[in-house]
Amino acid sequence: MEEIWNKLKSGLQDYCAKNGFKKVILGLSGGLDSAMVAVLAADVLGGENVKAVMMKTKYTSSLSLQIAQEIAVLNHLDYQEIDIDNLIAAQGAFLTAFFREPPKGLVMENLQARQRGVILMALSNQTNALVLACGNKSESAMGYCTLYGDTCGGLMPLGNIYKSDLYGLAKWRNEQLRVLPSEVLVRAPTAELSLNQKDEDSLPPYPLLDKILKAYIDEGKTIDEIVSGGDDRDLVEQIISRYQRMAFKRQQMAESLAI
Repeated sequence: MEEIWNKLKSGLQDYCAKNGFKKVILGLSGGLDSAMVAVLAADVLGGENVKAVMMKTKYTSSLSLQIAQEIAVLNHLDYQEIDIDNLIAAQGAFLTAFFREPPKGLVMENLQARQRGVILMALSNQTNALVLACGNKSESAMGYCTLYGDTCGGLMPLGNIYKSDLYGLAKWRNEQLRVLPSEVLVRAPTAELSLNQKDEDSLPPYPLLDKILKAYIDEGKTIDEIVSGGDDRDLVEQIISRYQRMAFKRQQMAESLAI
């Protein structure tokens, strides 16, 4: 874990130096991914050079707000909390008139992510700071992300780390010095784009998903070879089919740090 963390730190440091950035920006959601990007950035640049913005909506839980605030304090981040519900409502009203019917649920979910991306990129233009995308390898592989939303940014530091591995890395980093509240390590992953939404509503449990993705992507195994190890064929085929279909999203994502 120490070797991986040091590679991430040196990678972020080199990227910022080569591109002339002394400050970075990210959306701090109360989830593990953005929490770890914030900790990494603070380790490299100092918390005062990390602008973390919590862009809350009616779907943002009090736990997410609590976690984000505590992460900001623990890592001495330049933290700001804003409510974007009025922006989402205005866009929803505009689209209703434009479509001549109410927008679908997916449209409104993605609008939230894209509005956050717009705000972060505007802040980047205003302050000449680098926006960091907070996705991981599991989400990128499955396309479980919003183009021009949470994929916005010049660098995606954790893009080569699977979600299940990120938990181990987070626990290790927290053992060195407490930088994360315990809640962020145990809560069910959620994008909080709709009521009671959880990642597992759309994806298999991360340990199972990552096991199959690693076998296919990293080890180059075929479907038959993966199934021979005891995994359900239908599930394996669904995961690999989705991985292949989501190539168009991965081609548009920011660069990830090599580990």
